[in-house]
Amino acid sequence: MIEKALLLIIILRIFSGSIDIGAAMLMLKFNDLEKAFYINTLLALVGPCILIITTGIALFGLAEKISLTRMICLFGGIFLILYSLKSN
Repeated sequence: MIEKALLLIIILRIFSGSIDIGAAMLMLKFNDLEKAFYINTLLALVGPCILIITTGIALFGLAEKISLTRMICLFGGIFLILYSLKSN
């Protein structure tokens, strides 16, 4: 039996991959570098959102198996990754 949290993460990753494939098809259809750049920029918003959501789901599913200290460290690591993306 597959866990609900794992199934939800799998579905989100399939959805994210489908968005990427759909974006690639749009780029091919438009055949324009500016539009491809715009579509790619929109994709840059999807990746971090999926990362945060799937990590949150995994941590919620593992909440009873992971200590509070490890959970704080994981959230701190995610925060540092996102902060480093925004810093100049």
